[in-house]
Amino acid sequence: MPILAFTGNRFLADELLRDTLRSRGLPPRDLPRLAGDDVTLEAALPHLTPGLFGDGGLIVDLDGVKPDKALLEALSGAGVTVAVLDEAPPATRVKLYEKHGEVLASAAPARTGDVAGWVAGRVKGLGLKLDRDAALYLAEVFGPDLTGIAGELNKLTLLPGPFTREAVQRVVGREPPGDSFAMLGAATTGRAAEALGQLRRLLAAGEDPFKLMGAVVWQYSLVARCVGLIAQEGRVNETVAAQRLGVKPFPAKKALEVARRLSEAKVRAQLSRILDADLSMKRGLDPAVTLERLIVQLSV
Repeated sequence: MPILAFTGNRFLADELLRDTLRSRGLPPRDLPRLAGDDVTLEAALPHLTPGLFGDGGLIVDLDGVKPDKALLEALSGAGVTVAVLDEAPPATRVKLYEKHGEVLASAAPARTGDVAGWVAGRVKGLGLKLDRDAALYLAEVFGPDLTGIAGELNKLTLLPGPFTREAVQRVVGREPPGDSFAMLGAATTGRAAEALGQLRRLLAAGEDPFKLMGAVVWQYSLVARCVGLIAQEGRVNETVAAQRLGVKPFPAKKALEVARRLSEAKVRAQLSRILDADLSMKRGLDPAVTLERLIVQLSV
């Protein structure tokens, strides 16, 4: 019998696994499932031969498991359908799965925009009226945790819609995590309250103040270099900036958004404030208070 390997985002892969087995007449709940320390050759062998009534099946969850060669060979040569949940298998395992069966890949949305797109598609299937900002809020709060998002969407099916961002936020009851680029962007446009809110959410989420200062220094150095590029070349897009700065397009784009609002004199003054704050933290002043003071200064 073939081995069926389900890859990609764990929630989506597991969902596809269950749907696929049902379509083949194999109810997932009735099949033995091995996971964690139970994923061994000895535990699998009794389930790899068909019973008196034909094909059986086995589900093997490789999350956190490094299967050895003997186990993989046994699964590949099983006399029953073996469904393997393997989120991100190495190329060698993919080749083995393809040789002895089939790889059924699911998406693995990780970026906020991609997760929000997945949410938008999911709510259509559930018949929910969820606006774009509400989908973006769920993506910001949960990131690639699609299981968590699916649970919240199931709650919403029990409530009357339509659902705005504010309505969904009341149900979920969680603040979006802070964003250091958004913090800088708000500060450099004079939105001190918003910038402080971002900083406090970052700190509340357990971010180390010294690492946050390091992020500010790094990000603002990109901003300063972008200001220089704009002064030299005029219009600069994120692709050019990424190439010149030696960074990926996303941070280049964010740095450019801030840089377009600043002059060279302003950047020099703010770099000086950042340096003073960095030294103050290293000399033992309260890091959280120092960061808050810096954010206010950058907002002036």
